[in-house]
Amino acid sequence: MARQRRRDLQPRDIEGLEYFDALVPLLARLKDFGTQRDRAGNRQLFYDQYVCLLLLYFFSPTITSLRALQQATTLEAVQRRLGIRATSLGSFSEAARLFDSKALHQILQELASKASPIIDGPEARQLLHLTAVDGSIFRAFPRMAWALWKDSDHRGVKLHLHFDVFCGTPRDAAITTACGSETERMRAMLQSGRLYVMDRGYLDHELYREILKAGSSFIGRIKDNGFYTTESECPLSEADRAAGVVSDELLKRLGTPHHKNELKGHQLRLVKVQRTNDEGVGNVVAAHEQARPCRRTGCSGISLSVDG
Repeated sequence: MARQRRRDLQPRDIEGLEYFDALVPLLARLKDFGTQRDRAGNRQLFYDQYVCLLLLYFFSPTITSLRALQQATTLEAVQRRLGIRATSLGSFSEAARLFDSKALHQILQELASKASPIIDGPEARQLLHLTAVDGSIFRAFPRMAWALWKDSDHRGVKLHLHFDVFCGTPRDAAITTACGSETERMRAMLQSGRLYVMDRGYLDHELYREILKAGSSFIGRIKDNGFYTTESECPLSEADRAAGVVSDELLKRLGTPHHKNELKGHQLRLVKVQRTNDEGVGNVVAAHEQARPCRRTGCSGISLSVDG
């Protein structure tokens, strides 16, 4: 059966062009990146234009290949809105090697900082700047030798993502090899004024201390053999008990059996919660929060999760 002829891209197929009125001026600072070798002034595709075209690919579902994106550069509406000329496939291929993605980092952070919370109210204000932190592994192409992981047959990259929950936007992101340390990467990405939520993969008392030193808060996990000293207990309401809260304690110190003063001097909060797993077996866990007032006592502190 004869192969169906590919339909030429039409102006009506392009979506999202209206967004570029705001994006083009913001990306203009990228124009001179990667142009050092172009002494003759022959370059036709610049970094800011390359980023605009990649964004156009994500905005337009009908653009499904590099060739279709190249064809989009021949459309008058795209040329006018993005300030580009018709671009060859060779220019696209060179751009992928020439332009360093690190130059986009600051711009992405600026865009994220402009996002407003999608919900409002007392609860949202108490949890302002709630930031979910996690690392996710993705398979890499065979030619990505730098992404070798377990052996020669396994290549992968890890996305370290900080996601602002109430603004619904990534706050920061980094990519490493699949075996990249989540705690070390988080140390490099710490910001002030955040409330970080982390799973057990980030269990590191030294990291907790660095988060506090950076002027942020955290919600995390501790092991059931973690060492801590209780200062007082917060009374539980009926709503607390209905939610499965077993205890809510203010701590004097937190550490490990061998390092008992890892977080001495900080007001810590330990909340233990009864939960049921997929097999119907119940155990006790907990969560931590720092520098957030306790509604019952008015104290600031960290709630810490216990792995049962």
